[in-house]
Amino acid sequence: MNKNINKSWHSISEKEVIKILSSNLDRGLEISEIEKRKKESGANILTVKKTKGPLARFVLQFHQALVYILLVAIGVKLYLGGFVDAGVIFGVVMLNAIIGFMQESKALSALAALSQAMLTTSTVLRAGKKQQIDAKELVVGDIVQLQSGDKVPADMRLLSSRELQIDESALTGESIPVAKINNLLKEDTSLADRSNILYSSTLVTYGTGVGIVVEIGDNTEIGHISKLLNNAQILDTPLTRKIAKFSHILLLVILALATITFFVGLWHGNTWESLFMASVALSVAMIPEGLPAVMTIILAIGVSRMAKRNTIIRHLPAVETLGSTTVICSDKTGTLTRNEMTVQELWSGGESFRVSGIGYAPDGEISQLNNSCNIAKKPALLELLKAGLLCNDSVLLQSKKTWIIEGDPTEGALLVSAKKANIDTDLLTSLMPKKDTIPFESQYQYMATLHFNQETKKI
Repeated sequence: MNKNINKSWHSISEKEVIKILSSNLDRGLEISEIEKRKKESGANILTVKKTKGPLARFVLQFHQALVYILLVAIGVKLYLGGFVDAGVIFGVVMLNAIIGFMQESKALSALAALSQAMLTTSTVLRAGKKQQIDAKELVVGDIVQLQSGDKVPADMRLLSSRELQIDESALTGESIPVAKINNLLKEDTSLADRSNILYSSTLVTYGTGVGIVVEIGDNTEIGHISKLLNNAQILDTPLTRKIAKFSHILLLVILALATITFFVGLWHGNTWESLFMASVALSVAMIPEGLPAVMTIILAIGVSRMAKRNTIIRHLPAVETLGSTTVICSDKTGTLTRNEMTVQELWSGGESFRVSGIGYAPDGEISQLNNSCNIAKKPALLELLKAGLLCNDSVLLQSKKTWIIEGDPTEGALLVSAKKANIDTDLLTSLMPKKDTIPFESQYQYMATLHFNQETKKI
């Protein structure tokens, strides 16, 4: 395989791509070639940034200006014989370190579990045979087959497709799946517009396709993002900056007052030994040894609440950052949404109807002119709701106290509107089973389904 590979894969025909990568569309790569490429390129995985060991992470919990002051206070208390006070301050410092260490360990465990959950398998053609392998075993030049529900295992050049649609929101931020077709593009085509390239970690939402692996691991587009994240500069949160500033000011104030006390005492004729002990005692008394513990407990409560909302917080101080946010940069639509859609108005038979309720919970009713509506006496409205229910690939599910949609949000909104009209979804779909579908295409804004009516025995 030529190591000086042209990376403008979208501007090269599929035949040239196969030739450059020394692959074969009908047989894929041979076993000997696969082993050779594995040794050259390594596994198809992202390089994980090395984390500090448990001991180093525990020691770093003491890396705070206020904790340094407390540690000095412990030493002074022990020197003066105040063993009880020293023990209390030491307990506060250790409590702060233990809570912070445990929280960070939980976050690291959750992130590790999340990484494991992202592992996937791929259907690949090798030595003329189709086989299922771990995605990490892929090499450049592998011929991979994809179908609806698959995760794209590496960056690939599309060779053939049938109604293939990919959800690229994780990479490009585009909210709707994009259609992928095998066509030749200009070299300066932007990443989001490369319709013949499939990107690692994106999801196949519809159709099938065959592609050839052109980049793996850290060389993929998602790998480039991972590198940027690993090299990102760690910034202090507003709280840590305020605490650090407060600690420095407090230290200066304590030293200033202790010095003033010492010299005022000398001026009044007291001995320097007694004044030194008094100054030290005053300095220790001014240290707020309970502040680190109180701050840690408050942050831990915030982290616990965020965890209940499925949000992983790695460092305790990070939990207060959102509360200190003054500017939020939103997406191109200018809004922040829950990715939910709701039908609010219906038009059928020359009449307008309002639908109450928000979100995917089927709570609400259909009304007309602010009065309850008898759906049974509105055949056109009933047929409209049935059409939205049947021409649909989504599923409405109840998860504990919330309702979620598996599928397209627009189709989910149609399901919910039918539920609000008390239409029995299971009964209707069993009476009129789906036989065929013309899938939705953004180019035509159209979708249709074909059903067999069990009662009339007609399509």
